[in-house]
Amino acid sequence: MVSVPPHGMNRYRASVSYDGGPFHGFAENPDVETVAGKLRQSLEKIIGHKIHLICAGRTDAGVHAEGQIISFDAETFDISKIERSLNKLCAPFITVRDLQKTNDLFSARFSATHRTYRYQILNDEYPNPFYHRFTWHVRTQLDLDSMQRAAQAVVGEHDFSSFCRKATILIDGKEEEASLTREVISIAVKSEGSFVEIWVTATSFCHQMVRSIVGTLVEIGKGRMDESDMSSIISKKDRNAAGPVAPPQGLTLMEVGYSDPKKQ
Repeated sequence: MVSVPPHGMNRYRASVSYDGGPFHGFAENPDVETVAGKLRQSLEKIIGHKIHLICAGRTDAGVHAEGQIISFDAETFDISKIERSLNKLCAPFITVRDLQKTNDLFSARFSATHRTYRYQILNDEYPNPFYHRFTWHVRTQLDLDSMQRAAQAVVGEHDFSSFCRKATILIDGKEEEASLTREVISIAVKSEGSFVEIWVTATSFCHQMVRSIVGTLVEIGKGRMDESDMSSIISKKDRNAAGPVAPPQGLTLMEVGYSDPKKQ
């Protein structure tokens, strides 16, 4: 349920890009620097009152974003002035753009219809110091055709227990296992020169889902697993059946989609 802003407040949204390397994830955590913490503290310093940030996707430590979306409620302010001030305070690792007043029922999280992530691999004999912050260096030559064919098994609605960390939710005061069923809309393995990109779009993702899928596809690309294994890995619903979790620095939240113009 999305509530409207309190009396005298407006709802705002913005697009956020960040280098996740220096941060302990997006979500706030005590005693460590996070993207949300830096954004919230900077905004509160500029506008002069407390705010609560909502985001489209809570990225892990070391994971980046090109098109993260945030929403928050605040008193009326000069948008261009606040955006400039915010970018000065958040530089150089965070950039805020397209700050705007939005619909009272908009939620960066709950109004989203899909999210798209890109995972970058440097598939070369030698590492590259200019790309190490944003790629996973894999020395073994990958069979991209096998990876692409195997990847199609994840498209559709599945229980992704084999690719996600288990999570719990509170229901009537009791801890219950959260559903790990998700719908993957599309996945593609692309390459340009020594760079391999894996693009995944889904309605939502569970924890470490993309990185676990990528780690498994890399095992297939190396020939350590067969491309036909992907379907059986999904059906086993066992984290031990899948490949390793790919490192965080290759992953970027690229885009968040919203379909209802009235909620944008």
